[in-house]
Amino acid sequence: MNRLNPDMSRRAAAFVWLTGRVLDQRRLAHFTGGNGVDEVLRALDAYETSDGGHAFALEPDIRGPLPQPLTSMTALRVLDEVGALDAGRAARICTWLAGHVTPDGGIPAVLGTILAYPRPPWIVPPEPLAGGLLPTGRIAGLLLKHGVGAPWLDGAVEFCWSAVEGLTTSHPYEVESAVAFLDHAPDRSRAAKAAARLGDLVRDESLVLVDPSRPETARPAPGYAETEFHYAYDFAPTPSSLAAAWFTGTEWAAALDHLAAAQQDDGGWPILWRQWSPTTAFEARPAVTVEALRTLRAHS
Repeated sequence: MNRLNPDMSRRAAAFVWLTGRVLDQRRLAHFTGGNGVDEVLRALDAYETSDGGHAFALEPDIRGPLPQPLTSMTALRVLDEVGALDAGRAARICTWLAGHVTPDGGIPAVLGTILAYPRPPWIVPPEPLAGGLLPTGRIAGLLLKHGVGAPWLDGAVEFCWSAVEGLTTSHPYEVESAVAFLDHAPDRSRAAKAAARLGDLVRDESLVLVDPSRPETARPAPGYAETEFHYAYDFAPTPSSLAAAWFTGTEWAAALDHLAAAQQDDGGWPILWRQWSPTTAFEARPAVTVEALRTLRAHS
């Protein structure tokens, strides 16, 4: 069933053209076939720092001119989105990340430098600095997906295996990154087994709202907003994901119907996480809207 009808697309496009940053406008144009990859890459280049990192609120909740691993992760996601994540484009990002791999083989989400600029109160550097599955899983998964190597990647892969297989509790964003790793890990049998176990954990801990009409059946993770629920499509944004098998056809239909119905009167989709600044909320919604369009198309 195609839930993305022309009127929804038109209204979403009007919203992004009215409110979006240059990058999100060009992502939208690429999605709709209105421009090529180069335009998206030029917009992404504006967020690159001289040392190969990314900053300047590419990730709206991370402000200032100092790069953070989470922003590098976002840059890799944009490159993946437009099919431009190759060794040449990833080289400088991987070199920058190499300087921040911790002894455990992982990559921390943020560094101590984040404290120098405005930030959400819940984003703090780990102390002592240590790798995290949230950034490392998605970064490693994207590099594996595109066959891009890095001297530290093997260690990051081992870090991810250890972290994923050792999970006894988690939160949705960490699970999403774990799935991004498992979807592209080279040992497919091991990945399928780990994904099945992870799906059970998501169910057991009520980390997913499988019936959007019954929000009382799920619980936001500690520190999340009261209505910061996660749905089937958050864990499996495409049908090819290992996490797609976690949900029945009925549950998928309910989740995708909910996503389509969540489009607001102005044409955009809402952000569900905690808001700490009107500026970041304003900047984030166009990107969330592009993601909603991509998800609905992928599952059509």
